[in-house]
Amino acid sequence: MSERYATGDRVRTSTVDPDHHTRLPRYARGRTGTVIGTDGVHPLADLRAQGVERPQPVYLVRFSAQELFGRGDHDVTLSLWEDYLSDE
Repeated sequence: MSERYATGDRVRTSTVDPDHHTRLPRYARGRTGTVIGTDGVHPLADLRAQGVERPQPVYLVRFSAQELFGRGDHDVTLSLWEDYLSDE
């Protein structure tokens, strides 16, 4: 499976607010971060909770606390499935 994003790419997270389970934290929706690595290929948790297996790359994405919470001078790293991301 080919990875869409590479280390250093700027990405924006989805703003979708689904009615079902999601692993994309609400505080990270619509935010911009930087890919700092990959975390393997795993079934998309949102679909797996519905009985559908669809593996895809998971990325380590670094966000500034300022971007996520409006304050702070540290970074936050999240593991995010490819479906949650788009080009900035």
